[in-house]
Amino acid sequence: MSEEPNAHLAGRREWNDHVLAGLAPPSAIAFDFNGTLSDDEPLLCEIYMALLAEHGRTLSQREYYDQLVGLSDAAIVAAWLGGDDAVGAEFIRERIRRYQAATRNGATISAEARAAVRYAAARAPLALVSSAFRCEIEPVLEASGLAPLFACLVTADDVANPKPDPECYLLMLERLGLAAAADAVAFEDTPAGVAAGLAAGLRVVGVTRTGSGAVLVGAAACFERLDLDAVGSLFAR
Repeated sequence: MSEEPNAHLAGRREWNDHVLAGLAPPSAIAFDFNGTLSDDEPLLCEIYMALLAEHGRTLSQREYYDQLVGLSDAAIVAAWLGGDDAVGAEFIRERIRRYQAATRNGATISAEARAAVRYAAARAPLALVSSAFRCEIEPVLEASGLAPLFACLVTADDVANPKPDPECYLLMLERLGLAAAADAVAFEDTPAGVAAGLAAGLRVVGVTRTGSGAVLVGAAACFERLDLDAVGSLFAR
């Protein structure tokens, strides 16, 4: 990852340690799914490119990463295919089917991410907060062995307004019984996710695997990936 003028956006460890050292350990930790816990954005990019091509639309990798990451299926369909509800519904069903077929072994969650989640689960309640659907997420969590570690899942099935709207994080706080949003931390990899967490009052840590930390405006710190360094920094006092 290249150096950037603003150190905390670049995710440099010394700046992360400096920023996070002054914060109390979190009362709960939330993980975004696509691109944060699950290293699957390249796969999703391929699926969207192929499906849109079948509908006569050309999507480049740059357009996917600049415009689509972090958005809901409904938002992507509305922007790229228009308002035909039947076509959009079938597009989403097929997108989910292809994703499920490619991820059922849980391999998109790396060994480093699994270790980070286990470390976090021993220290705070965990939530998974995603704009993906439950039927996509649960098989991956089960195959990775992480499903029992999450006290709460909030998915696209649970909210009317996906990220960047804060509804998903407000629902997470309600389900976990947390009165003080600022005591919780969310890990996010997209501007939409960071905006949702901040709007709900959480502290947000960026994961820059999907794109530059420079676009994760408002993140308290940024890390290149979800691993023990990233999660451990929340408890190193």
